[in-house]
Amino acid sequence: MKKLTKVGFSALCGSLAAVCAANAGEMTISGGATVTHTSNTTSVTGNPIGMNTGLTFDGSGELDGGQAVAYSLALADGAAYSNANITLTTNSLGSFKIDQGGGGGGIGAYDDVTPTAWEESWGAGLGLGLDLAKGVGSSTNVTWTSPSMIGSKLILGWTPRQGGTTTADKAASGDGGAKGSAYDILLDLNTDQAGHMPNIFIGGSRSELSAEDGNGANTQNRNNDHEEVVVGFKYSIGPLALGAQTTGEFTGSQKGGETEYYHNRGWGASFNINDNLSISYGEYNSRRGFVGKSVDAGAGGDWDTTRDMREIESRSIQLAYTMGGASIKIASNEVDDASYTSGTTTDLEGTTVALTLAF
Repeated sequence: MKKLTKVGFSALCGSLAAVCAANAGEMTISGGATVTHTSNTTSVTGNPIGMNTGLTFDGSGELDGGQAVAYSLALADGAAYSNANITLTTNSLGSFKIDQGGGGGGIGAYDDVTPTAWEESWGAGLGLGLDLAKGVGSSTNVTWTSPSMIGSKLILGWTPRQGGTTTADKAASGDGGAKGSAYDILLDLNTDQAGHMPNIFIGGSRSELSAEDGNGANTQNRNNDHEEVVVGFKYSIGPLALGAQTTGEFTGSQKGGETEYYHNRGWGASFNINDNLSISYGEYNSRRGFVGKSVDAGAGGDWDTTRDMREIESRSIQLAYTMGGASIKIASNEVDDASYTSGTTTDLEGTTVALTLAF
């Protein structure tokens, strides 16, 4: 990590001419480069060698009274904009964050937190086309996190327009579709600091939905708001970590054939063999239900895809070895019915090997 020492800045000043009483802060730059080799035994992969580079700029400073302000800007591969956020940490009222839709606000930070040696079981080389519960994290949002209470915290998130694109200052986002304002509530319970009890989290999100056109007609066949929920736990004992969770998403649609809900569930276990080497196994399943179709199981106990269910199933075995600023990671993955579609072309199997250099 390279550090630019004592670069003066103020997150609250509108221009260099503004007068403000902020102390000088620091700006740090970190980054990394990853080279991968990905194989998919069930489809043509073309050139299997890939590369990704990225930079993250983190600024920190202190306001009068000892309150901390922080800024983070992430640039993905090719210096493309990825995410930015500003955080104000108060002395006694918790922290306030403005996040520009990077998926980390509200329940979006808990879409899948099961233990792994590397990536989520669905994110290590094979494309799933998976729907995840994101809440206000899908749009620019404001999140408040309470002060820690015996290791536990309450998180509240809000966005004035769900689904709108991220925006620059002095501007507004686009229409964003039928969704209006949205809010998230999440309780993260971690009362046992000695590690004898699991960390439990439960949260929900609601986005307003417009069901009417300009003349007051219900042309969208909706009678509920868009709702999401997440529940799960994590537990560590020595070098072993376990975790499981489930999420639900209810679209509010009442139109026949449209998606009515998504039900996701996953679990994972990781084991640190030593300070440098770890292994893990994880599974993640997602069911997609449709309005007006039966939820009965078909012959043999399988879900009848002509009636209701489309189900993605993923499994991943992973190994990671770290050597200072370098790491080697391997994931063996299997996916059934990617993108909620049945067929031989959507049953995927492959291996991803990655070399990552951090600086």
